[in-house]
Amino acid sequence: MSRLKETAIQTLSRSESTEDHLERIQELVERNGYARVSDLAEALGLSSSTVSNMVRRLAKRGFVNYQRYRGFTLTAEGAAVAAHIKDRHRTLTELLTLLGLGAETVEREVEDIEHHLTPQTLAALTALVGYWKDHPSELQAFRRFQARSSSAKNSSPSGS
Repeated sequence: MSRLKETAIQTLSRSESTEDHLERIQELVERNGYARVSDLAEALGLSSSTVSNMVRRLAKRGFVNYQRYRGFTLTAEGAAVAAHIKDRHRTLTELLTLLGLGAETVEREVEDIEHHLTPQTLAALTALVGYWKDHPSELQAFRRFQARSSSAKNSSPSGS
């Protein structure tokens, strides 16, 4: 990992809102080559004035190249943070999908928990996803255990 990316990820205190904005900006930049306040506001379900204020704050913090009334992009630091957020999102999505949860549940749960993980927890979950992908028989063993546990709870007197 580059020193810039490491610094951006480890030393910045970011709110959920900041992370959500950076994540959506990155998606827009990947799709269009730039982001606009109106597109970002639509993607986040927020007003243009709210998004415009946040974009100016992100620019002051060094995450966004912003000029009023023009499209904007992420700085190298902003791109590093957005990449970390995207990786975290992908890891959680893969984990919950491997656990057999439905797509709607996965999407909702990832959005609810992604901002609340410590780096240590994320590293452990990333390792688990990697392990299960490298050892599918272990994943299947877990899924069989999960199914038995679920059946046992549903058939016990307290599960009725």
